[in-house]
Amino acid sequence: MKILLTGATGYVGRRLLPILLGKGHQVYCLVRETSRLNKEAYKSHLLHAVEADLLMPVPPDTIPADIDAAYYLVHSMSGQGNFAEKEKDSAEHFIQALHNTRVQQIIYLGGIANAHQLSQHLSSRKQVEDVLKSGPAPVTVLRAGIIVGSGSASFEIIRDLAEKLPVMIAPAWLKTHTQPIAIRNVVDFLTGVLLRSETLGNTYDLYGPDKLTYKEMLEMYAEERGLKRYIFTVPVMTPRLSSYWLYFVTSTSYPLARNLVDSMKVETVAQPNNLSTTLNITLISYREAIRMAFDKIEQDMVLSTWKDALSSGARFKSLSFHVKVPEHGCFTDLQEMKTNNTQQALDKIFAIGGNAGWYYADWLWSFRGFLDRLFGGVGLKRGRRHKNTIGPGESLDFWRVLYADRTTRRLLLYAEMKLPGEAWLEFTISDTGVVRQQATFRPVGLPGRLYWLAMLPFHYFIFRGMLRKIASD
Repeated sequence: MKILLTGATGYVGRRLLPILLGKGHQVYCLVRETSRLNKEAYKSHLLHAVEADLLMPVPPDTIPADIDAAYYLVHSMSGQGNFAEKEKDSAEHFIQALHNTRVQQIIYLGGIANAHQLSQHLSSRKQVEDVLKSGPAPVTVLRAGIIVGSGSASFEIIRDLAEKLPVMIAPAWLKTHTQPIAIRNVVDFLTGVLLRSETLGNTYDLYGPDKLTYKEMLEMYAEERGLKRYIFTVPVMTPRLSSYWLYFVTSTSYPLARNLVDSMKVETVAQPNNLSTTLNITLISYREAIRMAFDKIEQDMVLSTWKDALSSGARFKSLSFHVKVPEHGCFTDLQEMKTNNTQQALDKIFAIGGNAGWYYADWLWSFRGFLDRLFGGVGLKRGRRHKNTIGPGESLDFWRVLYADRTTRRLLLYAEMKLPGEAWLEFTISDTGVVRQQATFRPVGLPGRLYWLAMLPFHYFIFRGMLRKIASD
């Protein structure tokens, strides 16, 4: 079967893709940049990359005419501007492109929208449903509430709150009810409805066996981790204050925090259905979903994370836009050092950031991350998905990975912190064992130039110390 998959580099899409390939389907991944789809990781001749930006009309013949089914997993919750309008445009361009195919089913993963008054986020998801239903094939709509799994936004926020705050003075929306569902069950449903005749044209809420408040979810998480936590809710915390509360305590971006708070005030209780029985799916409890998530984390086997979505860094345009480091009108800090152990130096470069830190003056890196959060940036809290492997498009603390190739011994990062300009950090190792580390800064106006001058003393010691640690045996 030939399947079109959008959102293949997103949190759910990266979980779904290997399952579809494992079932023997030919999968055509529609992505904005083919460089972000690591085909080598899947090692499958059934995987094909199709490049198109759904914010614009899809060029004719981009999508194979003989596809059988299409998954629509495109969402924009953490982006800037009018994301609802962008989501509507994306869905319309998707449908227009499908009119030239023989597609028999469209599968859409949206959000539970049973409340009388919906948030902007959930209203946008409902609007996308309506657009997709105007297309050339019946739509199977799956609506999920809180998705629990290693790397999911909901799980990481709960994890940050429960592990960092022994006592919480929290907003009243912590009393809102929801029905969390494990990411494994979400993928089970997405694959289970594929060209199932009885599901065509139908809408199903996806839910786990537990109906909980957000407060109960935090408390149960704490119990599973052996933590004693005290949570008090107050009615006086405004949505703006609630958003800042989430933003400063957790690793979420402010736009995502704002939209999450807007949605968390809405009850996302599912309408019962028998889809799990029809598809023979065993529903996973919230407690078991937590245990499964930590199994993956402790084994360093997190397959995907919400932080790798390009919209989690609002200043970022695309990999191809930034991958060529500018040479003119820039300040640079170039340092080189010979290493006696090329492989060890390469391993250190590709393990940099996250829990490993930046090898020198980590407290200064942490302070820079704190300042970045203070001014609305992403800070250092995003970490990294895996401790020693990384690919283009992934987040790395307050950087975005543009290029990562062990064969050519090169790692190129682009800064997503708040800056009066743009910054790149590049590591390479020559055939003669010389480690080359270059920081490039393209300033914007006088503030950018003053910023670089102010940072020069710190750069000299920090970058020199970092390079020494990388090159040493």
